[in-house]
Amino acid sequence: MTYQRVLLKLSGEALMGNLGYGIDPKVVADIAQEIKDVTDHGIQLAVVVGGGNIFRGVKAASAGMDRATADYVGMIATVMNAMTLQDALEQIGVPTRVLTAIAMQEVAEPYIRRRAIRHLEKGRVIVFGAGSGNPFFTTDTTAALRAAEIDAEVVFKATKVDGVYDCDPHLNPEARRYESLTYSHVLTHDLRVMDGTAIALCKENDIPIIVFNLSVPGNVIRAIKGEKVGTIVGGFCDVR
Repeated sequence: MTYQRVLLKLSGEALMGNLGYGIDPKVVADIAQEIKDVTDHGIQLAVVVGGGNIFRGVKAASAGMDRATADYVGMIATVMNAMTLQDALEQIGVPTRVLTAIAMQEVAEPYIRRRAIRHLEKGRVIVFGAGSGNPFFTTDTTAALRAAEIDAEVVFKATKVDGVYDCDPHLNPEARRYESLTYSHVLTHDLRVMDGTAIALCKENDIPIIVFNLSVPGNVIRAIKGEKVGTIVGGFCDVR
């Protein structure tokens, strides 16, 4: 295996499948099985999950809600997703712990860096909820931050497309997919792989980001094996 400790970033939208809102149990079960396939190979895996399928802080703020309040509501939405994913994983025999940046001791453990690393060393999947615990920061930034804190070797950004394109492939059939990009190119050209703070954090800590399509079965384990899946950010730049 190319990587032994990885962080998987899941958007909230990934959990709702084709639904317009909420959580699709079948999609969550499929994601749980993908994660199980990884842990069965002895890989240590942490997950950061978003909450956009339930509540989007930025959207609510643009409609007049106080931004900090909206972000806190969004953090609570991520905990709902984290608990749902934990249940799906434990139903198929994967020991899982939810760690939250906001204290919710009745339903999850508080995030403590050393505790998180210890869970990984014991073969447990950890799911980070409540973002970083701070408003004005996205779950993308949380993913980069937690990856650096737990010494993850790579961040997997699971999306609905098979990599990073020079424009929206759903709108332009001639869109070009990149195989490799530098952090600087992503930032300079605003390719929106992750937000700028997340990219900068990964660049500073030399953590590569692999962007791939989660809906293709086996993509996660293929990426861990080092196969060419999606786009890698942090390598050379294949832009000409």
